[in-house]
Amino acid sequence: MNQLSSKRDECFIVVKARPHRSSNYFETVCCAGIGRDGKWRRQYPVPFRILADDQKFGRWSWISYEFTKSKNDRRTESQKVIPESLMVGDKVNKGERTNLLNSLVRESFAEADNKGESLTLLRPVDLELRGTKKSVSEVDAERQKHIELSRQMSFLDTTARPLEPCPMRFRLHWKDSSGKRRDHDCDDWETSAAYSRFESAHGSEEALRILKEKYEEQYFKAGLALAFSTHSLRNATTGTKNQWLLVGMIRLDFFQQRDLLVG
Repeated sequence: MNQLSSKRDECFIVVKARPHRSSNYFETVCCAGIGRDGKWRRQYPVPFRILADDQKFGRWSWISYEFTKSKNDRRTESQKVIPESLMVGDKVNKGERTNLLNSLVRESFAEADNKGESLTLLRPVDLELRGTKKSVSEVDAERQKHIELSRQMSFLDTTARPLEPCPMRFRLHWKDSSGKRRDHDCDDWETSAAYSRFESAHGSEEALRILKEKYEEQYFKAGLALAFSTHSLRNATTGTKNQWLLVGMIRLDFFQQRDLLVG
């Protein structure tokens, strides 16, 4: 049924949110990218960790896939991906990223709301990434839930390995272009994965310092864009005010002004 009513599309990936447990798909990842027409696409649900190795894509990869429209998600950008149809292509180079994405950066959530968008990019004028260490019991409880889910799924898919929880919870405190202070939980998978790598090599205190320096100094000075998605149940299509969730923290360099040639 899905195959008959499906369409094919392609985009390059900009957002990969952290995996969330799912009774139907083991774990799902909300992804989003930009199509050939320069418009947003949202791919959900994607059972990323049980995809075939040659189907696993990273940020900036072109992917092609078949999709259907979900009856429960009326957001224009949303596409229900057929996992077995996923194919991974080349990566978008740094210069192309800047040209393609800077035109999608908005001044405010209000501008995105007025344009009817459920995905957007905003540039912070100030930011602080804060990490709160989870208690041992919190991490153990998360780990056990992932183990139980993995056991349930192992009858259907032998690649269903339990996810090791990130021991840190991240929240971004930032200021928008109007000067308003905001704060959001950070659901960016790359941030959690980077912290886990740094912690393994350097310990928790140094790992957080390195991560903060990466975002607050390196990325912020070169160009940082925050990627937001509306909540699947709290958005304009459900008759409620858009609730914007932070799903990506992206190095996106500012446009470079070229020197004028003087004749």
